[in-house]
Amino acid sequence: MQIAILLYEGFTALDAIGPYQTLSPLPDAEIVFVAERPGPVRDDLGTLTLPATASFADVPAPGIVVVPGGPEPDVGNARLLEWLRAADATSVWTVSVCTGSLLLGAAGLLQGRRATSHWLALDQLRTYGAEPTGERVVFDEKYVTAAGVSAGIDMGLSLAGRLAGDAFAQGVQLMIEYDPEPPYDAGSPHKAPAEVVRKFSQAR
Repeated sequence: MQIAILLYEGFTALDAIGPYQTLSPLPDAEIVFVAERPGPVRDDLGTLTLPATASFADVPAPGIVVVPGGPEPDVGNARLLEWLRAADATSVWTVSVCTGSLLLGAAGLLQGRRATSHWLALDQLRTYGAEPTGERVVFDEKYVTAAGVSAGIDMGLSLAGRLAGDAFAQGVQLMIEYDPEPPYDAGSPHKAPAEVVRKFSQAR
């Protein structure tokens, strides 16, 4: 099973690494980081790079397509969107994390589908014909979308469970010791203090 994780300038690191960590243990998984051209790709902070080991042309038909988000996903990149559409034509699963769902939407893949994204981007999904939902992980046929950043870990575990069974996914969760006990109960706009939500809504 070839799992292609898309990289582009300005991606959010955990959006890519969360699914990488949770899906790479799958039996016979072959992980490939893919971009327009091979080489280092900078994250949204500009301080971390991941190496793309393959170009779009090198990965025409992956089994799973993983699309990370970023503060400004490259929804106007025609080559990127063309590759997404071509890869999706034969993929078993097409998945996104955070604003990566906007890239799926821009490629025309979420028309009429339920989908999620970062809470600040949910309204943008409507412009692509999707039905936005605030759920953390959304399955709609072969399309799986995850909410903001850390939700990519949940998405990866959920998909691993579908592919290899609950016990396998539970083992992956155990080995990465994913047992969150956050110091604050502010992980969604429904839980965070109103003044915090207001501040970060205006900052975007």
